[in-house]
Amino acid sequence: MKDKLKIAILGAGNIGTAIAHGLAQAGTVSADRITLTRRKTHFLDDMKAQGFAVCADNKEAIGKSNVVIVAVEPQQLDELLSEIGPALKAGRHILISVVSGVDLAQLRQKIDARVECVRAMPNTATAVRESMTCLASDDSEGEGIAAAKAIFDSVGQTLVIDEELMGAATALGACGVAFFLRAIRAASQGGIEIGFHAEDALAIAAQTAKGAATLLLAHEKHPEREIDRVTTPRGCTIAGLNQMEHEGFSSAMIKGITVSAEKASRLLAVGKD
Repeated sequence: MKDKLKIAILGAGNIGTAIAHGLAQAGTVSADRITLTRRKTHFLDDMKAQGFAVCADNKEAIGKSNVVIVAVEPQQLDELLSEIGPALKAGRHILISVVSGVDLAQLRQKIDARVECVRAMPNTATAVRESMTCLASDDSEGEGIAAAKAIFDSVGQTLVIDEELMGAATALGACGVAFFLRAIRAASQGGIEIGFHAEDALAIAAQTAKGAATLLLAHEKHPEREIDRVTTPRGCTIAGLNQMEHEGFSSAMIKGITVSAEKASRLLAVGKD
């Protein structure tokens, strides 16, 4: 599958360029087999210098590709699909959308219904090959899902889910990057208050967060099992944890995720109006 991939990324903004960087770094697809489009192509001069193909013509990019990743803003999607619909050919192209709040039925309204479509919700950690990407398709065993997994497995981890959960995946997996970064920022600010210089506090907080996540993924245990290993009776860890819970740490994180999921669901509802 990987040897056959020729990819067009339409709307190469932050997430589109992150995907391109991750794929090239992983060796999944060489930069010259990835075409990036954007109306103002001078914003992609750096990508062009790295060997990626760059153009402003979406149809031209599709003509060179067999996988088309749509990464525009939701409000731009309708116009884009009207433009590229005639260029997408069943049996030749697979369409992967990373656009929030747009379901598979909406994608198919302006393209050949026989073109395989996949929804993907990656996050910006694709650029460092550590994304969590959720995938959904009408055919979980089809060529579209296989292509999407080949692409996104090379830039992190993937999980195939029911499409109805894509709004939730947006909140937990995509918005979640910002939530965890804010938690790391808060930890580093605490570190400054107890005596570290800012750069040292951030380095300690970030590596500690990375280590905690790696423990969970490696040991496949519930977080509380790992927490129990570092808490002792009357110790400083349990004192800190209890104070955080008293101040609403877990509740705030849970509420933030549920509010983001509700917002994602409203975006989908508006798109169907």
